[in-house]
Amino acid sequence: MGDALNTFVEEAQHLSSTFESATVFSIAGWDISQYTLYMFFILALVLLIVLISGKKLQLIPTNKFLNTVEYGYEFVRNGIGADVIGHGFKKHVPFLCTLFFFILLANVVGLIPGAKAATGTISITWALAAISFVYFNFYGLKQLGVFGYIKSLVPSGVPLGMVPVIWFLEFFSMVIRVLTLAVRLYGNMLAGHMVLAVFSLATTVFLQFAIFQMDFVTALPAVAWFILLILMYALECLVAFLQAYVFTILSASYIGMATHPH
Repeated sequence: MGDALNTFVEEAQHLSSTFESATVFSIAGWDISQYTLYMFFILALVLLIVLISGKKLQLIPTNKFLNTVEYGYEFVRNGIGADVIGHGFKKHVPFLCTLFFFILLANVVGLIPGAKAATGTISITWALAAISFVYFNFYGLKQLGVFGYIKSLVPSGVPLGMVPVIWFLEFFSMVIRVLTLAVRLYGNMLAGHMVLAVFSLATTVFLQFAIFQMDFVTALPAVAWFILLILMYALECLVAFLQAYVFTILSASYIGMATHPH
């Protein structure tokens, strides 16, 4: 068992390097990483789902695939758009659905052994956060005007002397949202996948030593690691959905605050 443990510790030290972005190929000086490839794959997958679902629309869907897509759409439309944004939410539903399905599919595909989650790199989660940031600010400015939107950062009823301080704090809070959105999604996905990689590595190493050396004592930790791997995998399936939900509902909340100031 000692040899298996030493081998596991040695290989685990180099595990983080497998999550680093690496250039797969270059096009006109633009380096394409494995995460970028998966991003384009997820974009194509989302587009394919939309096109297939759009061509097979039914008043009462009987197809399981269409039922699943429609359930996801209704969940975002009613559970996030209507409940969080409120009045005028319908025009924001396409944007929210795009965010939700892209992040969800990216997270789920990343759980396939050997695959990479597009949301597992800060550059892509930063881009998603920047898109959300530009979107809710655009509609806030469009609906309230430049002066009205700037004024809306300060809640009504604040004493005149405190207005500059409160405005600065609210403005800083609004700007920092792009960072919190990006880091929250990236951190959760990267941490979860690293834990899965550690459990998978431990299971493989201990199982190999148990088989090749016929050491049944070493097989017991291998079984324990495998059970932990299965449990963690099930948890990550839930996290894949929750992170898509959290990112989308926060974006909806920011849209609501930008277009319906209190």
